Amino acid sequence: MVRLADRTERTAPFYAVEVLKQAQALAAQGRDIISLGIGEPDFTAPARVLETLNRAADAGLSGYTAPAGIPALREAIAHYYGTHFGASVDPARILVTSGASGALLLAALALVNPGDEILMPDPSYPANRNFITAAGGVTRLVPTTAEHRYQLRPEDIDAHWGPATRGVLIASPSNPTGTSMPREALRALVAAVRARGGFVILDEIYLGLYYDEPPQSGLTLDDDLVVINSFSKYFHMTGWRLGWLIAPEAMMPALERLAASLAICAPALAQHAALSCFEPEVMQVYEHRRLSFKERRDFLLPAFERLGLRVPAAPDGAFYIFSDIHELGMDSTTFCRRLLHEAGVASVPGLDFGQAHARRTVRFSYATGLDRLREAIDRMAAFLGNR
Repeated sequence: MVRLADRTERTAPFYAVEVLKQAQALAAQGRDIISLGIGEPDFTAPARVLETLNRAADAGLSGYTAPAGIPALREAIAHYYGTHFGASVDPARILVTSGASGALLLAALALVNPGDEILMPDPSYPANRNFITAAGGVTRLVPTTAEHRYQLRPEDIDAHWGPATRGVLIASPSNPTGTSMPREALRALVAAVRARGGFVILDEIYLGLYYDEPPQSGLTLDDDLVVINSFSKYFHMTGWRLGWLIAPEAMMPALERLAASLAICAPALAQHAALSCFEPEVMQVYEHRRLSFKERRDFLLPAFERLGLRVPAAPDGAFYIFSDIHELGMDSTTFCRRLLHEAGVASVPGLDFGQAHARRTVRFSYATGLDRLREAIDRMAAFLGNR
């Protein structure tokens, strides 16, 4: 038998996908399953974006683009960061990628040498660890607390930075918690990393999905951050596989060399279609949808409170609620399995996101319609009343 590379054993599993498989199997048997598990918007690309896609296809714009992406899209992204998130970005520092995954892979390959250690908060999105592993690095998960919104602090850098540590990978807003880093907290964290000569990769793929204070990009605090973003979440184009990376100017030649060799370019038709995302009338559609997500969050938080599902840190972005269920007398894996099979509601156990809170936490996604969320709450109430 062919011997597999060691990194295949070090790749963390993605339990949300396993939950999805179980939910799909039950649905195939005729069960009505409400999915609060997978982190995919129930909205799709607006009609205007689809029209632009079709025009690009009819015009034959399906060939390779420049490895960094078509210039007009890079300019549109730069303008978007300036008008929405307060960051002045040179389009030459933007590289369009095959989703945020492609951006993270390029960033890891450009910054991480074999054996390098990268700090990440526990909990955090599990796939991020695997990009570090793919580059030969080692992820060190640092336990965080609800008191600090499940985000890293400068004190964590002091306590966990070691001889092999090279940088941190953080997200704001975060998956699975939906919590953002307060501006001054992010400033202090970046300063602590910079003081040790380290780098910061900042995942901002949920930056557009905010529900309280309008956000600013981390680039307004430090222009040398490596920032990841995507058309998947706010722009509802998950399967289009389109994202971007913003990096310091000095990194761009190396990143473009890597992109040219590993991907050639991001999907060309998706790039041309994405230009319409930034048109004013299309942005109005996205803003209306953002408010729909806020309405769902505002419905669920008090409903969870009534059910006894504690939310120690209320989310202010993304579309997740990270609930502490330890008072229910079940570990999270048992809770999620029973909730799925007995109530027909899919959720994700905390085990997916790290060990610190694994047994007592569950991630719920509200990327589904309000009518289905109301039904999910009714089912959960019945389930918890009969447990």
